[in-house]
Amino acid sequence: MTLWKITALAALAAPMPAAAHEVWVERDASGPARIYLGEPNEAVPDAGDPEFPRLKAPKVSQGTNKAVATVRRANHIEAAVPGGGDVRVQDDAIFDPWKGREGMQAAAYYARAGRSETSQALDFEFVPVAPNADRFSLRFRGQPVPASHVTIIAPGYWQKTFTSDAKGEVDVPLKGDGRYLLSASHTENAEKQVGDVAVSSVIHTTTLTFSR
Repeated sequence: MTLWKITALAALAAPMPAAAHEVWVERDASGPARIYLGEPNEAVPDAGDPEFPRLKAPKVSQGTNKAVATVRRANHIEAAVPGGGDVRVQDDAIFDPWKGREGMQAAAYYARAGRSETSQALDFEFVPVAPNADRFSLRFRGQPVPASHVTIIAPGYWQKTFTSDAKGEVDVPLKGDGRYLLSASHTENAEKQVGDVAVSSVIHTTTLTFSR
């Protein structure tokens, strides 16, 4: 058997979440928020990403509004958020825990649309250093995350990966009008109970989107 076939079979045998999949939120002006699961560097298929059915009941919040109603659409979940204000989403039940190289692992996803608020409400989040700023601080439970890889996708699917500085901050290069998306992951090595499964680490993935 050739080496590439062995590698492919090993990858197929690994029971882990689909690589590169993320949760993100898009919102036009003050309309409803659209929550996606897929690959944000590609156009969303009309029928949704193949993994989209796994996104079942994300927790949506906006300011003090903690009970946002949602409706399932063909390729996204729609959240009826009133007026303006940043929208946040979290979900730790998309993928079942899986066995990694160093024990059981789990995944937690966070997403935010908007950059008007300079406070942190999610465990892992991009926070603008000032209202509507193009510079963001990556924070995990209130602490900055330095030297983290941050992928930025600009209008036209321009994409580049940067590294957060010593304060966990990164600048977004402006590439014209349209949607901007920031994403990062952080592995928390700690014994936790996820449902009925004991895990030794959790991979936290967060995104932030804004339009200009």
